[in-house]
Formats: sequence, structure tokens, C-alpha cells
Amino acid sequence: MEMPLFLSLLLLCLPLGGETSPISCYNDQGEAVDWFYIYKLPKEHGRKSPIEGERYLLLEKDSEGWTDGKGTVNETTGALGRTVGQLYTQKKGTDLAYILYNDQKPSQDFGDRWVDNSGSGGGHTKGVVLLDKNQGFWLVHSTPRFPPVQQEGQYYYPDSGMNNGQNFICVTYPLDRFQTIGEQLQINQPNVYDCDVPESLASLVPALAAVCKKKHLSGQISPHVKPVSNRSVTLTSKEGTNFISFAKGASFDNDLYHSWVAPALQSDLLVQFWIRSRGILPSNCSQGWKVLDITLIHPGQTFTFKASQDHSKWAVSPKAAVQGSGGGWVCVGDINRNEAEEKRGGGTVCLQDLVVWKAYRTAAMECEACGGGTIQC
Repeated sequence: MEMPLFLSLLLLCLPLGGETSPISCYNDQGEAVDWFYIYKLPKEHGRKSPIEGERYLLLEKDSEGWTDGKGTVNETTGALGRTVGQLYTQKKGTDLAYILYNDQKPSQDFGDRWVDNSGSGGGHTKGVVLLDKNQGFWLVHSTPRFPPVQQEGQYYYPDSGMNNGQNFICVTYPLDRFQTIGEQLQINQPNVYDCDVPESLASLVPALAAVCKKKHLSGQISPHVKPVSNRSVTLTSKEGTNFISFAKGASFDNDLYHSWVAPALQSDLLVQFWIRSRGILPSNCSQGWKVLDITLIHPGQTFTFKASQDHSKWAVSPKAAVQGSGGGWVCVGDINRNEAEEKRGGGTVCLQDLVVWKAYRTAAMECEACGGGTIQC
């Protein structure tokens, strides 16, 4: 007997039995993407809205710039919720490895999620690594106490990340990149608060397994490599985009941006970071490189806010890339420019891309001049 036409069409639209979605960064439409950036906006002064502090801008590969996020960062239907939410929705028995790290971790007491039980001895680092035997993603971000532990069984965005601006960079990588990512994290010395690297994956990514076991305090990234205070590596995404990961440990004992990233990229930098802390490093124009602290921000033609309202840690070249010289760089990371964090691990992930550069460059409006005072960036 012939199958009715409508039933045949329905079967063609259904996924094949046993198929699962790949571990990947996802956009607002639920499509797997190679990479994205999110700018979580701060609460806008004077604006009363039930979602105030949860709005965000999204920029993904092949887009033309910032777009308004669909929904909020607290919803599982947005890019951040879809991406990180994979940790809580995977079926039991799936070969899955994950590492959650944050210098301000969620309380293990689920009744009080917002207790600051962070330690000052580890890296000033925040991120999520999630992968299977084929691929995964590395999310670097700036939000305290995020995300919740896997045991909680659901995704949510914490109150601790609502008031201020926050940044996220998510990149999808093939499996063979995660050993190098693990080595970078060993240098960073992160505060890992939840992780699992099953035996089936530990042999493929031993550095990540070591991070999970917190074997990183010596800076030893492998038995065959001497302990290092800092290292930069090129990480190629699943679809072939080259990112540069800069990772420093406590023994580096210097400012990440002026002493290393700017000369490595051969570019001056405008840097946004959390300025409401002690020992802030002023703008620095010595040694041939200008690293200016951003003071006023206006991303994606939304609204203007001060750096004191933004907990993000990002840097952008003042000028576009010119053949034969540096420029056109954007770096998103997890460490600030202050005296205490010169002596702590942390890092940043950099990309040279015209669209991403324009999105961040136009966000930097005013900066602190070297020697004091405010200038247009």
C-alpha cells in the first residue's frame, strides 16, 4: 500500500534516528555557528524594564555587525543559553567532557548561589569548555559566578552578572585543538569549580584532564615542555578562522596588554576592563606602544555608558589593519589592567577581522590620555 503524500513529506523532515546536534556555539536561531561575540549591556540608568540588565548584542561569523539579541541572556532560546545549555541537556552515557572555571565561582550550596567563595591565588579567569569525541567549544567570558554547576541540571544567568556590561567569545573547535586549549589553561591556573573528563576522552586531551585535576600550579604544560610563564598559540576554528590565544601565569608578573599583547600584535590598543578595583594601571605610552584605558563606551548604536558600568575585558586596535603593519585586532578575555592581576594568571583571545574590529572600534568613544585627562579614542 502506498504511503500518503503528507506522511512521506513529514518523514523527510524528521531527523534520522540516533542523530544528535553537534557540540558547538549556537546563534539565536538555534543554528550551529563557527564563532560569535556577545556584548551583554549594563542596566541603563533611568530605564525601567523587567528585562533590564539582560539585553545583549550578538555578532557571529558572516554577519555585518552587532544585531540585537533575541530575548535575554537568561533564556535558553538565546545564543548564550543555547550554547551553554548543552551542558545540562545531554543524555546520560554521552561521551562528554566539560570544564567550568571562574575566579568568582557559584556557591556549591544551591540555596545561596551568590556567596563569594573565590580565591585570590589562582588565575583571574572565566570560561567554559565543552566537547565530545568530534568537536566542542571554548567560551571565554567576564561574568562572575557563571555558569551554574552541571548538577543543577538547568541553565540560568546569575544576578551577579546583571548590573554591569559583560563580554563573551565562543569559538567552535575540532577535537584536536582541545589539547592545546588545555595547555593554555594550565598556564592560566584557573579556579575550576566543576568538571568531568571521562577516561574515553582523557587519553585524547590529557591537558584538559590535568586541568580538571588541578594539575597546573607549576606551569608545567606537558612532561616534554619546561614550565612557562606565558605562551601565545594560534587556534584554528572548525571552519578555518585563526584566533590567537594569549595565556599568562602568575610568574609572568606584568601587564598582559602593554608588556605582551600590543608588541606581539604590533599594534596600539584601546582596552576596556573593570576599573572599580584597586591599583588600576593608567594608560601607558612607553616602549613604543600606546595602551589607552577606555572610559566611555557606545556599542552597536544602543546607549552610552561609562567604563565603571562595564565588567568586560576587551581590547581593540585604534586603526584598521594596513598591509605590512599591525592593526585591526579585537581581543576578548578575562583579566584586568591592575597591579594585583599582574601577578595572576589570565588571558585573551584575539582575532583580526574587519567586521569584528569595526563593531568594537566604534564602541570605544573616550579614553584616558597618557599622563592623565580624557581624549577621544
